[in-house]
Amino acid sequence: MDLQKIKTLLDFVGSSNVSELTVSQDGTTVIIRNAPSGGPAAASPLAVADIAAAEADAPEDADAHRKLVRSPVSGIAHQSNSPGAQPLVKPGDAVEAGQGLCIVEAMKVFTTVPAPFAGVVRQVLFQDGQEVDAGQPLVELG
Repeated sequence: MDLQKIKTLLDFVGSSNVSELTVSQDGTTVIIRNAPSGGPAAASPLAVADIAAAEADAPEDADAHRKLVRSPVSGIAHQSNSPGAQPLVKPGDAVEAGQGLCIVEAMKVFTTVPAPFAGVVRQVLFQDGQEVDAGQPLVELG
């Protein structure tokens, strides 16, 4: 396994919610562990952004309590745990802090995107199977 591939894997694990990644290739095994960051309910800096700041030009009556949950990594976003299964959440659902909202698949690693706080799902902002970038809004909570 070349050093560039190992660096790519380190960057991926460092910027995701993955706690451990093991990769084997050509007789070499690499195990990368991510330091714990306060448990499943803790939100990464990329996970939550206040819409009010992003919509500074919005009208005065804009709802300042809305929050966006963003993708922690680039990959393919999935609304359910498996093909054909019910979505993890849909608009109108009440969610608890730490509850899974969706899944992002990157390099065959599936990362569950948790709700950073309790609230109600206002909108799912992606189509099932859509490619998403790190930091892209996935779900709007209110």
